[in-house]
Amino acid sequence: MTSNETLQLPTRPARRFIREDLELTSWDDVKSFYDDLLNRPVTSSIELQQWLMDRSELESYLSENFAWRYIQMTCDTANEDLVNRLNFFIEEIQPPMTAYGNDLDLKAINSPFLSDLTDEGFDVMVRGMKKAIEIFREENIPLQTEMQTEERKYGAIAGAMTVTMTGTDGTPEEMTLPQASDLLQSTDRSVREEAWRKIWERRYQDHVTLDQLFDRLRDLRHKMATNAGFANFRDYSFAALGRFDYTPQDCFNFHESVADAVVPLLNELAEERKQKLSVDPLRPWDAKVDVEGWPALKPFESGSELIEKTITCFDRLDRELGDDLRIMRAMGHLDLESRKGKAPGGYNYPLEEIGVPFIFMNATSSLRDLVTMVHEGGHAVHSFLTRDLPLKAFRNPPMEVAELASMSMELLSMDHWDVFFSDPDELRRAKRQHLESIIETLPWVATIDKFQHWVYEHPTHSVEERREQWARIFDQFADRITDWTGLEKYKEYYWQRQLHLYEVPFYYIEYGIAQLGAIGVWRNYRRDAQRGLAGYKNALSLGYKAPIRDIYAAADVPFDFSREHIRELMRFVWEELEKLKD
Repeated sequence: MTSNETLQLPTRPARRFIREDLELTSWDDVKSFYDDLLNRPVTSSIELQQWLMDRSELESYLSENFAWRYIQMTCDTANEDLVNRLNFFIEEIQPPMTAYGNDLDLKAINSPFLSDLTDEGFDVMVRGMKKAIEIFREENIPLQTEMQTEERKYGAIAGAMTVTMTGTDGTPEEMTLPQASDLLQSTDRSVREEAWRKIWERRYQDHVTLDQLFDRLRDLRHKMATNAGFANFRDYSFAALGRFDYTPQDCFNFHESVADAVVPLLNELAEERKQKLSVDPLRPWDAKVDVEGWPALKPFESGSELIEKTITCFDRLDRELGDDLRIMRAMGHLDLESRKGKAPGGYNYPLEEIGVPFIFMNATSSLRDLVTMVHEGGHAVHSFLTRDLPLKAFRNPPMEVAELASMSMELLSMDHWDVFFSDPDELRRAKRQHLESIIETLPWVATIDKFQHWVYEHPTHSVEERREQWARIFDQFADRITDWTGLEKYKEYYWQRQLHLYEVPFYYIEYGIAQLGAIGVWRNYRRDAQRGLAGYKNALSLGYKAPIRDIYAAADVPFDFSREHIRELMRFVWEELEKLKD
């Protein structure tokens, strides 16, 4: 397969329950299918399996319909029509869908034929259904709708942020924040400082608006939790997210382990940076520049070059992985370059019917963009490996597994980054910067996660208390070298740059857990490339047909975030870093 013409592009499987020409313009367009499922007699295990397949087909259609509405809105947040199309689904479709979903869960759980479903995966699916029934409350449906509408406001606020910087020709140039962030790698310290201050002053302009938005979200979330009989939204979230394999106490242990085993390495890196840059003090705008004084790495010039080189990189691991991205490119399932009006961040969005996901990101030309591309590419590979599983529930693994797919791909692909860097010195720099970013990632994950625990354990906290607590937690996991004197007002609002806090609460510890697993996958690959890659693919192919611990075991990595295990993995990363100094 060397061109789009020779690729076999997937087509949507024929629908056997809902209409082929179904268009969603109102709830009435799908209500009859839900009524059929609810009222249909199920008199055997074979009929129950068919019932589950029909339900999966309907829910896959609705999932993909929502996905496209979300994708199109994030690609153009200023387009009122696209915003309204998404809000229509959230306000008109999701509430009755949620209510019917609970009724269908009850019907499945109460079926006398449920125990006959002994194939792999059904027990995991049933466990999730039972938990969903346990936490479902009718009065939470309108709160869920209101909350989702509020959550989407963050992307519009952040997507509209721009700054004016001096362009390469000396004239003023309006830049998105991702574009301006590239200047933080400038070897001219004054340019870095100007960019950092302008970015954070622009963010600070909206800090009150974002505080007010967060307060509304916190209150809605707490109300949902108490309605469902939970003490706080944290406990509700652990149930809603299906965290069967670990507890809040395990998260607290993770925080302490990272503070003990990783933060000292963060201090070493910061001290080394300070010495090599010959700056005193080390300031926040000194964090991304190359310590040897080299200009910022520029692994690609355009979105098309980024995807082409990523495909080549994936080909070297496994031709099938490269073809996954070729298919996405041929089908137009990519929007990679940063522009005004796009929502911040990046994602891979599964499309449940066609089985070919969509990658969205805000690429400029940085190493961070390369890492984001291979990260989202790892998610995409996961989507392809699970697309033929028969039930939607099997194709939707928990985030601890989803992020194992993406974060492992960052490291697995790294040995092939010479596709992006023909100069051996640049390749060494890129690898070193990425490994250093792992040492930075784990403390940041601990920071965000610990902050969330505090926020929802104290649901009536004031803005001032939140600001003080954030600063306290930030200091626990930040390096001790960087000087924030005079920048305190920005530091106190550093959390507002993390869209997860607004849009997907409590989705963050997964990055830390998966980062540990990814290091293990990479270590296995280094020891035996064929076996390591096979373990990775085998684990992802399970989808959600096994508990998280078993999926990690299939990749031959422990589901373990103890102090001893983190220390062991950090030793491996540090040794690899040391090799790159030679």
